[in-house]
Amino acid sequence: MMKVLVAPDSFKGSLSADAVAQAIAEGLRLVWPDAVIEQVPMADGGEGTVDALVAATAGRKRSITATGPLGETVEATFGLLGDGRTAVLEMASASGLPLVPPRQKNPLRTTTYGTGQVMAAALDCRVGRLIVGIGGSATVDGGTGCAQALGMKFLDAQGRPLPDGLAGGDLARIDKIDPSQLDRRLDQVEVLVACDVDNPLCGPSGAAAVYGPQKGATPEMVAQLDQGLAHLAELIQRDLGLSIGVVPGAGAAGGLGAGLIAFCKARLQPGVEIVMAQVGLEQRLEDCDLLITGEGQLDGQSVRGKTISGVGRLAKRAGVPVVALVGSIGDGAELALDVVDAYLPIIDRPMALGCAMERTADMLKATAANLARIWASCR
Repeated sequence: MMKVLVAPDSFKGSLSADAVAQAIAEGLRLVWPDAVIEQVPMADGGEGTVDALVAATAGRKRSITATGPLGETVEATFGLLGDGRTAVLEMASASGLPLVPPRQKNPLRTTTYGTGQVMAAALDCRVGRLIVGIGGSATVDGGTGCAQALGMKFLDAQGRPLPDGLAGGDLARIDKIDPSQLDRRLDQVEVLVACDVDNPLCGPSGAAAVYGPQKGATPEMVAQLDQGLAHLAELIQRDLGLSIGVVPGAGAAGGLGAGLIAFCKARLQPGVEIVMAQVGLEQRLEDCDLLITGEGQLDGQSVRGKTISGVGRLAKRAGVPVVALVGSIGDGAELALDVVDAYLPIIDRPMALGCAMERTADMLKATAANLARIWASCR
């Protein structure tokens, strides 16, 4: 009996990974009604990671009221996975750039405090593992705001605790790091950080220089933020005995990568690897005849830590043919042939982007059915 594993990412702005997998499976069943079709929604640690892991593990989502990047109140979510001991969150849910109005973008003022609140809420659920996706941040605070929400104290030159909600512009005010009140539950929890960049904390390739401008930083702000992060790295070395300034990925999410390493003993890992391990994708590939993956746009970036790259390489190691269904094809898409056997665009005629996004489910279903017919005719 034919066994097919359907493991796509979301089609951003159109369908969740779960909905993409469902549409593909419906198309396959039109041709293979008796096939074993297993749906495993995927993600790479960025947007959609919570939804994908919750769907793939029969987990559940929870919402909390948290502090947004500018100190406003936001509703943030996290997921409790089906294993009963793992929580997953996306820092963008509480501290993401889309939460900041375009005219108010200013990483000197934005904080990750809300992300720490979401982590604390997850710890309240007595989990043993926290998976933190850190894409899409509005912040360059080195994770200090997040750490404050977990009990870390940052003192000024007079020995006074700085107010909660530290932002990028406050880093120079820190004179000492006091971990004495840090949430002790973190000692019993494995913290995995889904990180797909290797930027160091400071310098020309650091958090401020590379990512600060997209968060609203002027050249003057970039210089101030970079100095602040360098100062924070020195304090972490002096007060916590950790050298994090040049650790690959420390500059992710405005230095939240560094903060989670220093303050939460976190381990950084490519997001797709975390997701594949959590859903047991390697085990699911056993006795599989075909794996179908997909994403909204296939281009040269797709082979650099994205879902198609991770899933494709894993399938190839297992000797399973892999095909990607994609919304559009960009520059460098041909590089994906190193990780997949074929890729098929789902667009069936010229159309505007809005129309394509509205018809994504139908086109996925039709393309999957055509793929099944081609496969059957070649066997």
